Amino acid sequence: MEIISCHSALCFHVVNFGYRDDINLCRSKLPIVKGKLPFHVVVRPGCGSSRYFHANILRLKRLNRCQPSRTVCSLSSDENVNSIFLSESYNSHVLDGEEDVISVIGRGKSVPKVLIPGLPDDSNGDSVAPISSCYWEWKPKLNVHYEKSGSENLESPPVLFLPGFGVGSFHYEKQLKDLGRDYRAWALDFLGQGMSLPSEDPTLRRKDGNKSILDGENHVWGFGDESETWAEELVYSVDLWRDQVRYFVEEVIKEPVYLVGNSLGGFVALYFAAYHPQLVKGVTLLNSTPFWGFLPNPARSPRLSRLFPWAGTFPLPSSVRKLIEVLWQKVSDPRSIEEILKQVYADHSTKVDKVFSRIIETAQHPAAAASFASIMFAPQGQLSFKEALSRCQMNDIPICLVYGKEDPWVTPIWGFQVKSQLQEAPYYEISPAGHCPHDEVPEVVNFLLRGWIRNLESNNSVALPLLDNPDDVNYDVVADLEFKRERSRKSVRVQFHGSRFSLWSWLSSRFKPLLERGLINSIK
Repeated sequence: MEIISCHSALCFHVVNFGYRDDINLCRSKLPIVKGKLPFHVVVRPGCGSSRYFHANILRLKRLNRCQPSRTVCSLSSDENVNSIFLSESYNSHVLDGEEDVISVIGRGKSVPKVLIPGLPDDSNGDSVAPISSCYWEWKPKLNVHYEKSGSENLESPPVLFLPGFGVGSFHYEKQLKDLGRDYRAWALDFLGQGMSLPSEDPTLRRKDGNKSILDGENHVWGFGDESETWAEELVYSVDLWRDQVRYFVEEVIKEPVYLVGNSLGGFVALYFAAYHPQLVKGVTLLNSTPFWGFLPNPARSPRLSRLFPWAGTFPLPSSVRKLIEVLWQKVSDPRSIEEILKQVYADHSTKVDKVFSRIIETAQHPAAAASFASIMFAPQGQLSFKEALSRCQMNDIPICLVYGKEDPWVTPIWGFQVKSQLQEAPYYEISPAGHCPHDEVPEVVNFLLRGWIRNLESNNSVALPLLDNPDDVNYDVVADLEFKRERSRKSVRVQFHGSRFSLWSWLSSRFKPLLERGLINSIK
């Protein structure tokens, strides 16, 4: 039996008994809807004896009366999702609907609970996709590290994960082990990061060259006096990473892919898709940074770019070396890395030991400091984030937005700006979750990715995650997604923002509770 309790001036209980033939009808509030779902009863207290309303099948097909800023509560389980609605009280009411339409709008938080799968655990005998660590030689002295899983899933679509700044393919371990059971999955290390650092020093030193304070007893690469031939034009920029992804897709994956990018990876995914739409089946942005690069691009701003004599090439100028020596000692300090991880993860109970150790390992590479400098001083891309987004829109590239609500860096307002430009793009806001939702709540992100890919692969005949049917994409839906983790149950709230979303309605929904709370406190 499924129960949703609504307590307000007009209070209804929606009960699914599974089967019932005859019952007294009270048709004043909800219409009869034709369909094949189980029998439902609406009980309205306060009518003398209990009255019953018979709706042969209650289904949220279209919610034309809903405002985008309000919450829609589904009364039936998604046929494509293993969902369980648990009883919960909310301040809500039921509106009159048109024929074949039922509108349930929550003024408060009318939130169903949806049970989703947890991560597979091989220690419990679960099937886990094995991960392979590989290298691909793209250019001389530049070997690209990547990880892959699900190679045996020959008939499934390929998925490529792009990491954020300062991390690598290891940050997607939870996706490769899980999604690799259904798809062919790859995770890439950008050149200059992770394990895609050069195999040799990109610079030469004179015998009488001054020694950097970073050297210590070990030689630090990139601080020489002149560039090696193979590194004369090397700059770790977004344009380099765009080309890296292109050749990786063409030479390694060998077919169009679904791209999933977190932070910097999201920017690169969108940037790449704007230039090579024929190689992209869809893009998922995980708290994507809306900009990258601090120095002007020579092609876009030739005069302004001439004011900056160095643009991330090797070797580093002497003036830049002194700055990087001081900055790198601070950035690579384990205490600084630990503090940054505390900032970007909203749930501090998340285990980040592996992430921490891998970042430390990368920071100890002899090429790490100079690579960091090249990234920081590389020019901006030839396209801005907004321009790349427009190109993707012109080429009808599907885009899905998945953002952690508690991200202190890329706050939700950036995601909603993307949503405002792409009204049709599904947008899922997860709370609590920070800058790296794929690592903090991988169960939820994997669930959403599976559902989104399934929706696209079915040509939209399969509904998006949390929706009852494909026609519900116009409206907002909120649900608490529950899953098992280490023998306990965890709950995360996810809000889907439909195509009728507006930035103003979102801002109003954020400020309205604060104003109401202030008014109540002033009355008290």
